[in-house]
Amino acid sequence: MTQIAFPFGFDTRGRTLGADDDDHARDLIEQVLFTTPGERVNRPTFGSGLLQALFAPNSDELVATTQFLVQGALQQWVGNLIALESVDVAASDSTVTVTIQYTLRSTGDRKTAQFTRAV
Repeated sequence: MTQIAFPFGFDTRGRTLGADDDDHARDLIEQVLFTTPGERVNRPTFGSGLLQALFAPNSDELVATTQFLVQGALQQWVGNLIALESVDVAASDSTVTVTIQYTLRSTGDRKTAQFTRAV
């Protein structure tokens, strides 16, 4: 089944750009990671709070807390699509890198995705 791609776009035929199950799951993970709770009107709890945590002083406790928040948000919002295996959050200066290992529930394929964002 084809899902709508993120970010929204059009293919060469002028139709809505689609994504396969693997790309769709990755797109949803990215949305959860980089959406701040309260940002979406009809889903005020959607998101992970990852970007807010980056403005706190860097420490081991902050990294552990951020990993816990990200893991909980992913399990809540995309847990029906993926089985989360590990989450690694690394912050360096103004850049955050999140590495996630997961298994797609629909196919059983094991995936690793890395997301980087400068704040």
